[in-house]
Amino acid sequence: MAMEPAVKVALGTAAFGIFWVLAVFPAVPFLPIGRTAGSLLGAMLMVLLNVITADEAYAAVDLPILGLLFGTMVVSVYLERADMFRHLGRALSWRSQGGKDLLLRTCAVSALASALFTNDTCCVVLTEFILKIARQNNLPPKPFLLALASSANIGSAATPIGNPQNLVIAVQSGISFGDFVFGILPATLVGVVVNAAILLCLYWRELSDEKCVDVSSHHDALPAEVVDEDDVTSHRFSPATMSHPRRGRLPDGSVLPDAAGCEVHCSCEPVKPNGDVVKAAPDGVGIHQRRGCAARVTTKEEEDEYCCFNSTEEKEAAMDEEWKNRLWKTCVYAITFGMLVALLLGLNMSWSAITAALALIVLDFKDARPCLEKVSYPLLLFFCGMFITVDGFNKTGIPSTFWEFMEPYARIDTPTGVVILALVILLLSNVASNVPTVLLLGARVAASAAAISPAAETNAWLILAWVSTVAGNLSLLGSAANLIVCEQARRSQQFGYTLSFFSHLQFGFPATLIVTGIGLLLIRSN
Repeated sequence: MAMEPAVKVALGTAAFGIFWVLAVFPAVPFLPIGRTAGSLLGAMLMVLLNVITADEAYAAVDLPILGLLFGTMVVSVYLERADMFRHLGRALSWRSQGGKDLLLRTCAVSALASALFTNDTCCVVLTEFILKIARQNNLPPKPFLLALASSANIGSAATPIGNPQNLVIAVQSGISFGDFVFGILPATLVGVVVNAAILLCLYWRELSDEKCVDVSSHHDALPAEVVDEDDVTSHRFSPATMSHPRRGRLPDGSVLPDAAGCEVHCSCEPVKPNGDVVKAAPDGVGIHQRRGCAARVTTKEEEDEYCCFNSTEEKEAAMDEEWKNRLWKTCVYAITFGMLVALLLGLNMSWSAITAALALIVLDFKDARPCLEKVSYPLLLFFCGMFITVDGFNKTGIPSTFWEFMEPYARIDTPTGVVILALVILLLSNVASNVPTVLLLGARVAASAAAISPAAETNAWLILAWVSTVAGNLSLLGSAANLIVCEQARRSQQFGYTLSFFSHLQFGFPATLIVTGIGLLLIRSN
């Protein structure tokens, strides 16, 4: 594509430059309007400055990508309500064997969660809980925050729904969900292991100087209750709900004794051995008070086993409600599993995700507004503006000219070409962000590879997905997941910690180069 006239190139570059500054530095002092508004401003300037027409701007918006992104967001909201992320949190704390074990669990859980529920969601939900575990085990938060962010980025590379740039690649390339997963999964698995090994090597001494406690038996270490559906703040934890103590009784009204002959009292408020009430358990599960003792009840099943009710009707109503709740959660997991199966079978990804989202809304059988309000609409608007802005910048001819210069050196049929291509993607992903990089280079890289063979074209898309995703680990500004972990940790009222740019770079720079290089050796299309 030839370069446009100098005036059009200058205006398009200026509009894209404004978009880039606000996307990378959303709180820039001279225009602190944020990423979403900056994206829309860039799009508006592209049209007002006549870089593209209004019709071209509308056509640039990729509806399948927006549909897939919206559907996966809604599914994630319902999975959170079904306690999926709470179970992931318990997997981190259950019978922990020390700092190194905890670090490895953090890497594994965050990688798995990000592959299925997107890296940003994973980081939003797990950051404060990981801070809590580290503090209670007298461990430094830094390695665990780095493990969460970096493993979430690497794990998200495994699936088309793991991060936004993969969504773009999956839709534009036409690669099926199964081919995408099987082509990039080996690199992801090895990458997570190598990343964890690097973290252990760097922080071995800090993780050894510990006074470890068993967080699975410490009620303060349990994750907080998942947000109520009426709380419109997405992925936030709320305090446990407290109820009044209630003495366990048999249906005839007599007091229920325990095995030792002690009367059993049911309460959702923790009590000390002397009967004094302490702060509420974060998971809302009860403490059963006996004469001179307090027995911890850790599961709902134990709660049901110990607690009786004042009347048969009350017990039946509670059992019926519990049965309905478990059935609802089972259906949520089944629908989500069905969506993954549909994606693996090669069905349309956007409509599979939207269908699963609507099935969950209908299954809930109540006003969906509270759940729909948790969808990140600013992110969807950001994508709309970015599609238009990047399309306008493409029409200036600058990206085509750049790729024509680089193409002879970045062909993927030679090891040197793969390395150069990877370095270009790494650089652009950290300068222009990963999603714009994919939009700018994707079609050009694929077209160049298609001239070699169809398999090479698929490999080119997978290499782009892998490198643009892992590139997010290079610096703190490399991905939204990094910024989420940093901000969540800094703003935590009880366990606040500041992860600086340079402390992240000390780990991120070498780890990104090593993990990227090893992954490139393992990416192969079927």
